[in-house]
Amino acid sequence: MATTASTSNRRQFLSLLGVSALAVSCGPAIGASSGKSNTRTLRYQGWAGQVTLPELAADLGYLEDVKLDWVGNTTSGPQDIQSAATGQTDFGGAFNGAVVKLAANGAPVKAVISYYGADKYAYNGFYVLKDSPIRSARDLLGKKVGMNTLGAHSEAMLDIYLRRAGLSRSQSGEAERLVVPPVNTEQTLRQKQIDVAVLGGILRDKALETGGIRPLFTDYQLLGAFSAGTFLMTDRFLKQNPETARIFTTGVGKAIEWSRATPREEVVARMTEIVKKRRRNEDAAPLKYWQSYGVAERAGRITGKELRLWVDWLAERGDIKKGQVTLSDLYTNEFNDAAKDGGTKPSEAASPATESTPNSTTNPTSHSTSNSTPKSGS
Repeated sequence: MATTASTSNRRQFLSLLGVSALAVSCGPAIGASSGKSNTRTLRYQGWAGQVTLPELAADLGYLEDVKLDWVGNTTSGPQDIQSAATGQTDFGGAFNGAVVKLAANGAPVKAVISYYGADKYAYNGFYVLKDSPIRSARDLLGKKVGMNTLGAHSEAMLDIYLRRAGLSRSQSGEAERLVVPPVNTEQTLRQKQIDVAVLGGILRDKALETGGIRPLFTDYQLLGAFSAGTFLMTDRFLKQNPETARIFTTGVGKAIEWSRATPREEVVARMTEIVKKRRRNEDAAPLKYWQSYGVAERAGRITGKELRLWVDWLAERGDIKKGQVTLSDLYTNEFNDAAKDGGTKPSEAASPATESTPNSTTNPTSHSTSNSTPKSGS
């Protein structure tokens, strides 16, 4: 089971969500429109060395006259949506479990569009050393699993994997979950300080290129293609700035479809130029590993099932009470014109031409199955 320190961190996180909710309910959102006119500037946080979908949409001209105002880089998805909930920024993105937690703690927010997920090109894998005796879910009992945070994407995938193998909740708890910084996860596995490492994106590809590890399972193998994270805005912002919200959400939806329909090399080149132009003293080299944002639905449309997964899992864990949140209150597709009937549909032809499987160990410089978008607790 998780360490005492990890449990304390989880409680601290839930407390922060409660503070965020209180701040939203007790005061006006900083910088919010008066309602007489829609703001044309959206404050947001970015990720070092990465190009978010809003940044891509802006560069493609899909945000029309709406401008993005970068206020700094975020440290995590939960932190990003807390900033949006308290009005320090105008939108934020995180894995859907964090969105559910935030809403469950009373924050009046709504998810407006999916922005990352898992597919055959973008996924997180649970990796062991090649000579490891771990071959099945039951083999994980008593073993240490390193992940970037607890109570998030990776822990949920581990729980689902164990429960599908017929293990009880009590038995599943025997797989010890440990927080390990992503940049140290591969090394920690190779030094045998942990038995299983959750790896994704460039960190996974580099580890596979080095060799000596194999996948136990991946989130894509477990659930198929699914959207895992959403951008949200406060109810107040949506009410006061519906036109801007529509331009933003529709523009991001168009950027998702542009990334599907455009050859990967062109997408990477465009992203690289964006990073160079914004002059944030960051390394654009990891962008060469990008393959997909992993969004499952057309233009990021939210179906509800992406959030239902987390509502059920969090309730089962006791992190939220059953019935504490109403699924339909968590999201809206009202502002996403790109996802409405008649819009562009996702196409497999937009993906890299060379097929690969979730267990691929091909050289990442030739055909990677990675994604540079933040995941798993982000």
